Amino acid sequence: MSSSFMQLRHLRYFTSIVDAGSFCQAAATIHVAQPALSQQIAALEAELGVALLHRSVRGVRPTREGKVFYREATSILQHVEQLRCIIRSTARKPEGAVRLGMFSALAASFACTLMEASRTMLPKVRLHLVTGDSLHMKSLITSRALDICVVLEDEPTSGVRRRPLFQQHLHLVRPPDTGEVASAVSLEELAELPLVLPTRPNTIRDALDRRFEVAGVMPNCIAEVDTFASAVSFVRAGLASAILAKGDIPDIPSHEDLRALVIDPPIHMTACLISSGDVAFAAEAVSALLIAQVGKVPHMRPLAGSEPITPPDLDSKVEALAVGE
Repeated sequence: MSSSFMQLRHLRYFTSIVDAGSFCQAAATIHVAQPALSQQIAALEAELGVALLHRSVRGVRPTREGKVFYREATSILQHVEQLRCIIRSTARKPEGAVRLGMFSALAASFACTLMEASRTMLPKVRLHLVTGDSLHMKSLITSRALDICVVLEDEPTSGVRRRPLFQQHLHLVRPPDTGEVASAVSLEELAELPLVLPTRPNTIRDALDRRFEVAGVMPNCIAEVDTFASAVSFVRAGLASAILAKGDIPDIPSHEDLRALVIDPPIHMTACLISSGDVAFAAEAVSALLIAQVGKVPHMRPLAGSEPITPPDLDSKVEALAVGE
């Protein structure tokens, strides 16, 4: 392919056609004559030597190669847009989109707090929140699909910038009105209960599997789920108990009646803020704000022996980033 042939407009044309599902609709959306649009895509396919679209009377859809091209083109266009925001942010206040990942249990109780603080302190920043299992979040950081991410770890992640935030114990969460008076449960007792556990691969599941193996017990897993919300729904329906990193369930609206029992001996997980390397100005501002907000939550206590979550100058750093100093 000639180095001068493919331009950003080709990427925009192609992604618009795939999104619209037809040349006609795409032409109306991006204000380009349909014959010219068809010509540009035909030339692109000829230059690449592959068909990118299946054409029919019902519209168009990407071929296998077209799906790959669409994914990469979308990523490139997003990076170009992000670059524009990075330059503007560096010159003035932090602005633009910041792709933030957060493990689902933390998002359930903390995401709204962070969003409200961001609207006040960083009004020109748009947070794109992605939630899920920590292992998936880490893969998104590695591929740079996320800018920053808060994950749970029982072993340090390598190959990323990493800042430990706080430590949580895993808790057994029982359905309401189960009548227990004990505040703790052993692994042996826990293994006798019907459990809903995270689907493998999963950070918490890996930690649990290792502990069960050492204790020589087999958990009674009746179901596997991918999200915190799904686990809680099983508990609320009275079908099973769950093992969650959220030790203070009453912080989550509508879940105040769920019982959280400490597992003895305790299983620790560490919440860490990670990124793949140097981050944009806006992502740096969100990182500082997130750390400041974490430090204000009583049960998110900093790790013993680690640097404080809220160093004396952190609030001023957030404010300086927000005003563009």
